[in-house]
Amino acid sequence: MSKVSRRVGVIGLGMASAPHAQSLIDLAGRVEVAGCFSPSAERRAAFAARHSLPVVDRLEALLEDPALSAVLLLTPPDTHAELVARCAAAGKHVLLEKPLDATPEGARAVVSAMEAAGLTLGVMLQHRFRASVERLAGLMRHGALGRPLTAAVSVRWWRDAAYYAQPGRGKRARDGGGVLLTQAIHTLDAFVSLLGLPDRVAGFAATSVLRKSDMDTEDVVAMALRYGNGMLATVNATTAVYPGYPERIEIAGSDGSAVLAGDRLEVQLVNGERITAGADGATLGGGADPMAFSHQHHRAVLSDFLDALDEGRRPRVDGREALKVHRLIEAMLEASGSGGSVEVGTS
Repeated sequence: MSKVSRRVGVIGLGMASAPHAQSLIDLAGRVEVAGCFSPSAERRAAFAARHSLPVVDRLEALLEDPALSAVLLLTPPDTHAELVARCAAAGKHVLLEKPLDATPEGARAVVSAMEAAGLTLGVMLQHRFRASVERLAGLMRHGALGRPLTAAVSVRWWRDAAYYAQPGRGKRARDGGGVLLTQAIHTLDAFVSLLGLPDRVAGFAATSVLRKSDMDTEDVVAMALRYGNGMLATVNATTAVYPGYPERIEIAGSDGSAVLAGDRLEVQLVNGERITAGADGATLGGGADPMAFSHQHHRAVLSDFLDALDEGRRPRVDGREALKVHRLIEAMLEASGSGGSVEVGTS
C-alpha cells in the first residue's frame, strides 16, 4: 500500500516535544506539519528556533483545519482527557504522549472518546519498538524460553532536585503519579507486552526522605506479582538511585533465561545456545538528563501510527494496549495503600 502524506499538528512544546519534533523532521516525506502549539509564546519561539517547524498561537488553528488529519498531543497528563475529547470532536486522530491521563477515570475516558468517534489513538510507549524487546518477543512467541517461571523488573534511575523543582513535577494533581506512571511505565509496558498482566499484586510504594518536600507521589516501589500460571515476579522502581542505571527485565523459563538491560538483550538457553540483540546496556534517560536518548524509537512509533492510518488498522500500541499497563500501575498503588494483595482489573 502506498504511503499517504498527512497534515499533522503538535499540541504541547515542553521537554517531551524534542524527540517528536526530530521524528517529524525525519519523516518529512510522509507528514506536513501544519503547526505546533503551546499557550506560552516563549515556548513557541524556542521550539521554532530549535526545530525550524511552524508554530501557531491558537489551538483552534489546528483543530479547525479541515485538512489536518492527526494531532501529536504532548501536554501534561492532567490535560489529556479534555484535549483528547476536543480532538475527537474535531475528527482528528491522536498520537498521545504517555500516560493516557493523570487519573484512571481519565485514562479510560481518553480511550472511550476516540473509540466512540471512530478515530485512531496511538500511545507513545516506545520501548516495545526497541530491537531487543522485539527480538525477545519473537523468541517468547515461539517458546524459546520454555515455560516462564520467574521474572524481575528493575528501574533504578536518578532524577535530581532541579527536575522536581519544575512546577507540577512529581505532583499527583498534574502527573497523576510518581516513578510508576511517569518513568517506569515504559519498562512496565514492555514487560506486560512480553508476559501479560498478573492476576494479583502486593507490596509497597512510598516517597523517600530525599523527596518528601518535593513531591506527593511515590519515588520508591517494591512489588510482588503473581500470575495465574504460577509464575512469580518482582518490580523494583525508583528515581532515587544516583547516578541512575540501565533498566532491566529478567525472565527465567524452564528452557533458558533472558536479560534486557537498556536496549541490550542476552539470552542463554539450556541447550547451550546464546542469543544477543540490540545496542549496549547504557542507561537511556535514566540519569539526571531524562532526555538523554536517541529519538529512533519515537520515530518508529510515529511511523507505525502513520502506517496504521494508511492501512486502516490499529497501531501496535493503541489505547486498549496502553490501558493494560495503567491497570497494573493502578493495582500496585492500591495494594500499597491497602497493605494487602490486590486483583489486577480487566477494565
